[in-house]
Amino acid sequence: MLKNVAVAMLDGVHPFELGVVCEVFGLDRSDEGLPVYDFAVVSAEGPALRTHVPGFTVSTPYGLERLDEADLIAVPAGSDYIGRDYPDALLDALARATDRGARVLSVCSGVFVLGAAGLLDGRRCAVHWRQADQLARRFPRAIIEPDVLYVDEDPVITSAGTAAGIDACLHIVRKDQGPQVANAIARRMVVPPHRDGGQAQFIERPLPRSQCDTVGGVLVWMEEHLDEEVTVEQLAARAHMSPRTFARRFQQETGTTPYRWILRQRVLLAQRLLEATDETVDAIAARTGFGTAAALRHQFVRSIGTTPQAYRRTFRGPEAA
Repeated sequence: MLKNVAVAMLDGVHPFELGVVCEVFGLDRSDEGLPVYDFAVVSAEGPALRTHVPGFTVSTPYGLERLDEADLIAVPAGSDYIGRDYPDALLDALARATDRGARVLSVCSGVFVLGAAGLLDGRRCAVHWRQADQLARRFPRAIIEPDVLYVDEDPVITSAGTAAGIDACLHIVRKDQGPQVANAIARRMVVPPHRDGGQAQFIERPLPRSQCDTVGGVLVWMEEHLDEEVTVEQLAARAHMSPRTFARRFQQETGTTPYRWILRQRVLLAQRLLEATDETVDAIAARTGFGTAAALRHQFVRSIGTTPQAYRRTFRGPEAA
């Protein structure tokens, strides 16, 4: 169970990425019945560190010895992290942490620190798309996925730029303490409770020019009709476009294909139903558009890595399953 969280800082730390980790794990939300973490911000280079924003520093009484107690060590982004050297004591602490079963998390360019500690060798990892080439050159044994929000290669979790760090933090909470806790923290932060790690980092045209020049209305309809079989031709007709134009526009505005989008939404709905209802797997398969329990199980294992029954046991106990 996740209880002890530490953030390892270096000179030039980015305040926003540091604040993301502090916001998720450092605030006392016990008034809402949420867990309180033993949280500390740790300096790898003296008690007071400069930030990449001129005019202020970050000070902390904690040194690297605090990392030896942590269940999770987060390394936020910083300026000049791509090419600089890092203290050997920090790299050793990160390697020891994974050896003893703790998790490590990077936010944006913090992934370069994990690479220097040898934690990316042979592992899939996420990074901001602008830094993917530099990461590949510096750590050629890393398996880089430059288009995704975050990658969970437990015990190493890596996330892309800025807001993807929020997604990765909430993913860790969701994985360790369940969706109710993660969703409650997300509501307090006024952010989406769950964005899949494989979602695209960016889209070609993030802001539609007008309401008529978007697939937003079709997305709403698709989400309300997940139990129905639909084709690209039918969706294109609803959007008053040709199938080819619709498919291109959908990719531009969502970062994925209609098939992958609806498949992911069906799996997410199945997760919510498994967590919150006593419906049978057959009934959930029908409600989510998979049709049969076997089809639901196949897609659930591919997407989540476990079966629907095992997922239900994890979040509701063996009696529910």
